[in-house]
Amino acid sequence: MRLYISGIVSVLLVLGFPFIMNEVVDSFRKCHQFFLNEMPPMIPGILENSTSTNETYILICQKYMSNYTFATLYDTANRIPVFSAYEYTGVGERRPGERWKIERQLEPSGADMKVPFVHQASNRDYCSSDTKNKQVDRGHLFPSSHANNNNTKKSTFTLTNAVPQKKSFNSGSWCDMENKVRDLMNKHCRHKEDNNRTSAYVLTGAVPGTDTMNDRVNIPSYMWTAFCCYNRNSWVSQAHWAENVDEKNVPGSSRDERHAKGGKKNKKNNQIGIPSISLEQLHQILSTFWPNIQLFANCTNILNESSLLGINTEHDYGQDESCKEMDAKQCSE
Repeated sequence: MRLYISGIVSVLLVLGFPFIMNEVVDSFRKCHQFFLNEMPPMIPGILENSTSTNETYILICQKYMSNYTFATLYDTANRIPVFSAYEYTGVGERRPGERWKIERQLEPSGADMKVPFVHQASNRDYCSSDTKNKQVDRGHLFPSSHANNNNTKKSTFTLTNAVPQKKSFNSGSWCDMENKVRDLMNKHCRHKEDNNRTSAYVLTGAVPGTDTMNDRVNIPSYMWTAFCCYNRNSWVSQAHWAENVDEKNVPGSSRDERHAKGGKKNKKNNQIGIPSISLEQLHQILSTFWPNIQLFANCTNILNESSLLGINTEHDYGQDESCKEMDAKQCSE
């Protein structure tokens, strides 16, 4: 086995593919620590009792430097993740200059590692002329800005943790929402056993759309995220949901719809904010795509800042680089 893995590594290095030694697993029990109460979401017909019930969907315990860092449910037919799950424990260093990697174990046994890959996207997909015309880039599900150390940040740069996201959406309202949620979790989310520790369980995912990138990789129609954390003797949650569209579009786009539903304009960059919704509302929305989906069990209390125990946390994040894409550099390699 050691010789086999060494052979794979040698081939990938020769071919110039940056890869990550993640672990495709039969059950999320191997990395259950990234789920609330060690219980992954329930998606009937896809993910039940921590295992995949459909061979199209692969479970990945994301690993970096021999340590598990987060978990991903991956759709090999659409070549995008369904969701990534992680525990937010605070933030650390700035975003690393990391290359996007692929997952060798997703490909059929004995298959040549040549693009286009069978079951996953490649950097070439994101660098094609078709992709540039559609104005999409690699959108993190587990954003590096939510990771608390450099190795974990680096581990997020795998294409199994990315979806084709409209550039103006990725760097606009979605980025603003990620930063706002990060600040909320820093202020209100504590570890149940240690009030001095920040802790929140986060799920971020995408709903497949009808368009593709490079005629291979599905471009999601919607993106969603939710977190659950402990505060003042109870578990509280908050969720967000938005359409994956070009935010530079003409009036009538989802930006205007979000504004009408309560999204506030960010005066700094003139973007329309994504309003928060309850976890129950998100369940109802996602059930139209995946009937009876359950993200978090026993986390129905809505995060209401006025009633929560807030921790005065002063963070100097400097210039936020969490949503800057490095397409130009990586597509020229």
